[in-house]
Amino acid sequence: MNVLLKSSTALGLVLGMVAAPAMADMEAAKTFLDEEIGDVTTLPRAEQEAEMQWFVDAAQPFKDMQINVVSETITTHEYESQVLAPAFTAITGIKVTHDLIGEGDVVEKLQTQMQSGENIYDAYVNDSDLIGTHIRYGQVRNLTDWMANEGADVTSPTLDLADFIGTQFTTSPDGKLYQLPDQQFANLYWFRYDWFNDPEIMADFKEKYGYDLGVPVNWSAYEDIAEFFTGRTIDGVEVYGNMDYGKKDPSLGWRYTDAWMSMAGMGDVGEPNGLPVDEWGIRVNENSQPVGACVARGGATNSPAAVYAVDKAIKWLQEYSPPAAAGMTFSEAGPVPAQGNIAQQMFMYTTFVAPLVASDAVMNEDGTPKWRLAPSPHGVYWEDGMKVGYQDVGSWTLMNSTPEDRAKAAWLYAQFVTSKTVDVKKADIGLTFIRESTINSDHFTARKDKLGGLVEFYRSPDRVRWSPTGTNVPDYPKLAQLWWQNIGDAMSGAKTSQESLDQLCADMEKVMERLERAGIQGDLGPLLNEEQDASYWLEQPGAPKAKLENEDEEPETIAYDDLVSSWNQ
Repeated sequence: MNVLLKSSTALGLVLGMVAAPAMADMEAAKTFLDEEIGDVTTLPRAEQEAEMQWFVDAAQPFKDMQINVVSETITTHEYESQVLAPAFTAITGIKVTHDLIGEGDVVEKLQTQMQSGENIYDAYVNDSDLIGTHIRYGQVRNLTDWMANEGADVTSPTLDLADFIGTQFTTSPDGKLYQLPDQQFANLYWFRYDWFNDPEIMADFKEKYGYDLGVPVNWSAYEDIAEFFTGRTIDGVEVYGNMDYGKKDPSLGWRYTDAWMSMAGMGDVGEPNGLPVDEWGIRVNENSQPVGACVARGGATNSPAAVYAVDKAIKWLQEYSPPAAAGMTFSEAGPVPAQGNIAQQMFMYTTFVAPLVASDAVMNEDGTPKWRLAPSPHGVYWEDGMKVGYQDVGSWTLMNSTPEDRAKAAWLYAQFVTSKTVDVKKADIGLTFIRESTINSDHFTARKDKLGGLVEFYRSPDRVRWSPTGTNVPDYPKLAQLWWQNIGDAMSGAKTSQESLDQLCADMEKVMERLERAGIQGDLGPLLNEEQDASYWLEQPGAPKAKLENEDEEPETIAYDDLVSSWNQ
């Protein structure tokens, strides 16, 4: 879906820049500022021009160089590839090809470059979920040291790292920055605010369930609401009470590792990630060495809470979702709520807010949404202090195998597309915030009422409680592929949830055993615990947790307007 090049101004700007020779000059920069940025920025014009002048000057040694970078295909990166890359070329003379491919393909290309040493891409927008991989293998440039040394001449004086909201997720335990955030989005609860506030619907719900219809605080309430709405006809449309996806595809694994398990309560207390057991069920020791994933080694990937999480997802997919959802992937399922027949979704990646805003089916005539965003409800094993949701932080990553001159040119591009001059406009298109200054800008104060709570969430103190995969995961590419393959067996009915999770944790431990034997991850590599009877670990405090006699807790809801008021206090 291309939602970017709708305006004649943007289209003309891009065509003009593509047609023009690669000439590094301020005239191209001024044209870009006039025709694309305008006043959608936090910087006054003089500071915009000063920032652009720095790029012009810093790029001189790399003029006419052709570089290749890659990212997954989401609206933000479409804007970078289609608009910002041609602008950067016109301004700096560095010719950028910004490829857009599936996220799984990005990880595969990165893994291939790690294994072969061949420079496939000069920079990757690579999820911070791989931070544990990067710090252990030593194949990614440590940006803290690189910016102070080899990359000092191409590091912008206006970069302002303190303004980025996601650098805590791209920093290793020793305080070194390994990746620069480029886009960031959370998974939140999404619901039809108009239906939830319809007096007749509210009365019907109260009569049936005995409590008020509202934002579900826990999974029991979510399930009641899903049951209530499924099969109802509203405004001539048959409605479903849940939306999800279940195809056996790499994106199915993200569905679970992206905090579904921690929302259920599988891991330990700890922010940004559970410690010592994280949302993948991986336990680490006091030296950050992974020691197991199965309950027999102190992990939680096949624990009762994990089984509960998968069982609930399957039940809701089968009973309360459109029939086609079971055969959908992440990218196919994401835009479905924009069609107008979904009442709520537990797990909405906010990157899909952009297509929601573009849909007449879920937007009012005045440009305000019929829907709202709120924190996702939690499962029965969840407790205060645990991770409450996932936040994707797609981040610029420079491989050690990339030649230095090419890495420098790519670093210039990475800083351009994340610069303060550009960032508000980029966020306006993709709605994936990375800078505090952008979130708090006058532009988004004016626009927030049309974004359904997205701006309020990112301005709230709650924001920091949503986090990516942490440092417990020693090899993301190898372990992530095990999730979708095994969970897919449970989703299809080929195995029970317990059987698929038993196999998953065993497969994960085989990978960690190989890493331990090879010794290639040094002092942070796996050091597996000896297996013990599961009862030993289930009787210990924290994760893994013993099975509860009753997994159906008392349902609880909260009025959305009261929730937002608490954010503003």
